[in-house]
Order: sequence, then structure tokens, then C-alpha cells
Amino acid sequence: MDVKRFFRIASSALVAFTIFVVLAVGGTYWWGGRKLVRHIDVAVQPVALPVDAKAIAHGKYLYESRGCMDCHGAGGAGKQVFDEANGFRVRAPDITRANPDVARYRIEDWDRAIRHGVAPSGRPLLVMPSEDYNRLSDDDLGAIVAYVQSLPPGEGKPADIHLPWFVRGMYGAGVIKDAAEKIDHSLPPSPPIVAAVNVEYGAYVANSCKGCHGAKLRGGNIPGAPPDWPAAANLRPGGVMEKYPQSAQFVTMMRTGKRPDGSDVSRVMPFSAFEKMDDTDLNALYLFLVQK
Repeated sequence: MDVKRFFRIASSALVAFTIFVVLAVGGTYWWGGRKLVRHIDVAVQPVALPVDAKAIAHGKYLYESRGCMDCHGAGGAGKQVFDEANGFRVRAPDITRANPDVARYRIEDWDRAIRHGVAPSGRPLLVMPSEDYNRLSDDDLGAIVAYVQSLPPGEGKPADIHLPWFVRGMYGAGVIKDAAEKIDHSLPPSPPIVAAVNVEYGAYVANSCKGCHGAKLRGGNIPGAPPDWPAAANLRPGGVMEKYPQSAQFVTMMRTGKRPDGSDVSRVMPFSAFEKMDDTDLNALYLFLVQK
């Protein structure tokens, strides 16, 4: 083959490859936009909203210890969650009655948003980790909503979410999934469960770890997380839990962010929530995670 012919073939192949890449990226970007506005039908039943002080105090505990506060702030007014140099920007919305959209929420709308990752309009809620909350019992869901509705009004700011082109492309290609894609919406809510230091209750608490550590809690890369985030640890037997042969060591780590050897656990762990978990929740979680 002469040199000129070789370069003609190579140039044609490069052009064809470039066109393929452009079409592939463009296609996934377009499909990502379509996924953002798709409609998801979720049938839910009304949940009773408690009005007694004890239940609302329990809702406050769940709001603070299960990660709601990490995104929506202590007063529910929302806050900046991500603001990365690559353009990945997320500001969680104000979920107090100052937000006119939230003020119109019925209890069914709260249910779809919290347990299913679906807005009242039927579109998916992005960056809402509803896979963590899908198994909430009706009592716990009602307590959280009652507490949020008791909060004084904030500034009323809506969500502000900007996805870089490559994140939107990965979303369109299915590499990154929203919570509504991960959840089996046909499952009924978890039945009421008594808080106690046992494996059953520990499994219930562990649902709040699934957003980062995966449905089976075996860790790995966190889908949709900023690229500099470390992989989530494997929480099942044979994984990171071997570093904690005693429950007291695990409880201390969850409250301080320090391993038994004094080293720091990853900065992305939501210790502002974990440090508010009570002894029952943490010891039950430990029993579940170390069971063989």
C-alpha cells in the first residue's frame, strides 16, 4: 500500500470515528434531557400526619440523623450541596412553607418525593437519594413531614441543579441513574418496627446507607458523585467492618470520623448526620453490618 493511500484511509477512519463519537455523545446528551422530563406514575396511599409533640420530636431526630439536614439545612431552607469547578452545581430547595411549590404539597406528594424520588408533576427528582428513604415506615415518614411542616418559613428558594454535559451524557446512557430508576415502586412501605438493638432494626437503619454504598452495601464508585470522591467502602462481612471488632469502636467512628487507629475516614461521609444517631440506632446498625 502506498503512503498516500494509507493516509487517505486513515483520515477517512478518523473522520468516521469522530462522527460516531459526536453522534454517540450527542445522542446520550439528548436522551439525558428526555429522561429529565419523563413522567413516572407512582400510586401511593395517604399517610397519617401526627400532631403530638413526641412524634414531631421523633421527626426532628430522623430529619437530622438520616441526612435530610445535610442537603436542606437545619431549618429546611436549603443550601449549596455541590459547586464543582467542572460545572456540577446543586443547591437543594427550601422545603419550608415559604417555597410556594412545597406549600402546595399534599401528604401524597411528600410520599412520592421522599420515598420514590418523584415530584408531584411526575418527573424524577435529581440528586434526591430516595433509595435511602424508600423503606421508611408510614410512621417515620409522617413524623418527618410533620416536623418539616412545623419549621418556620425560610427564603423560599427553589432547587438549582446544573449538570455538566458529560454528567448529562452519562445519565442519558444509563451509567448514572436517578433514584426513581433504582427503586422498586411496587414494594409496600416497611411495616412499623420497634427501635431496639437487634439485627432486624439494624437492617432498617442501614437503608439510609444505600445511596452511597449501594443496594447490597458492597460499596464501589458512587454514581453521579464528583470525580474526586473516593469509592464507598464495602460494609458487608469481609469488608471495612473488620476494622471494628467491637461495637464501641464503630460507634466512636460514626460520631467522630476517626478510625480506631486515629486516621480520618473519608471527608464525604455525612458525619454531621451520623453524630446525631442515638446509641440504639448505631449499635443496631453495627449488629446488622457484622452478621455473617
